[in-house]
Amino acid sequence: MVSPSCAGDFAHRVIAWQKQSGRHDLPWQQKGSARDPYRVWLSEIMLQQTQVATVIPYYRRFLARFPDLASLAAAPSEEVMALWSGLGYYARARNLQRAAQLIVAQWSGRFPRRAADIETLPGIGRSTAAAIAVFAFGARAAILDGNVKRVLARVFAIEGFPGEKAVEARLWVLAETLLPKREVVGYTQGLMDLGATLCTRGRPRCGECPMASICVARQEARVAELPTPRAKRAVPQRVVSVLVLRHRGRVLMEQRPPKGIWGGLLSLPELPDGKLPRQYADAQPLPVLRHAFTHFRLDITPLLCKVSRCNTARDGVWLSLKKLDEAPLPAPIRKILESL
Repeated sequence: MVSPSCAGDFAHRVIAWQKQSGRHDLPWQQKGSARDPYRVWLSEIMLQQTQVATVIPYYRRFLARFPDLASLAAAPSEEVMALWSGLGYYARARNLQRAAQLIVAQWSGRFPRRAADIETLPGIGRSTAAAIAVFAFGARAAILDGNVKRVLARVFAIEGFPGEKAVEARLWVLAETLLPKREVVGYTQGLMDLGATLCTRGRPRCGECPMASICVARQEARVAELPTPRAKRAVPQRVVSVLVLRHRGRVLMEQRPPKGIWGGLLSLPELPDGKLPRQYADAQPLPVLRHAFTHFRLDITPLLCKVSRCNTARDGVWLSLKKLDEAPLPAPIRKILESL
């Protein structure tokens, strides 16, 4: 697919650009963190489908509470979820703690070094395992996250939606072919940085890109077309009504099931059929809140009702509005409660 000379030129451009223009001051790149597998792993999991600017404050708070793998493994799950609250994709937090517990139980508390072993841990796929092995242990392994797929698809004009198995397989072959024998850490970081800062989905800065002179998409004026987008499908719309039962500065919350949307978090009681129980007939509707998930949109109608007694429902807990920051809440539910 790519000649050795072309592959070498590509890697050289990435490495040289990263040294001069790449990111070097991220929290997980600092002295004492850059080769710490726990911190590398934590940053890679948090960065999945999440922007760096959003991740940084969560990363710092998480490390302050759980400074090492052992403390994370031994922590109450409620504390882990509370610190993850608002970051989204909550299965990441559950998998993170489960993986920490497995490392303690099966690896004597030492993070596995080989990408193949790292990939066996919950919540870690092939690309993330490779990134951890590269940054923490200096391994020679190819990555292929969303940013890297975009860079390769444009530079080498790879047709087809990257999420399709056949297209992704082709990109993996290309990623393995381009992998240099030396300076893999700088090369891997450079690929990530290129996709995150220059070769972005919208408004790419092609004039500043080290690949400008060899990028097929740029030469053929196809940057906006590549990578090929997913075929458009109608986004499902769902609606739900939730009860905001308030009593003396506290609100009744219920814990969500461990799996599914907002798994394990505290949320407001839902009305499955949308019908308001007779005892809450005087509830006051609050503004509808629309929240976008990956595969659907959800319209949430909060119904505010002040109650005279704290009757604790099954699996319910009365949460003080003064302690929202400490509670494991989904972002839209937090917004509703903060509006009170």
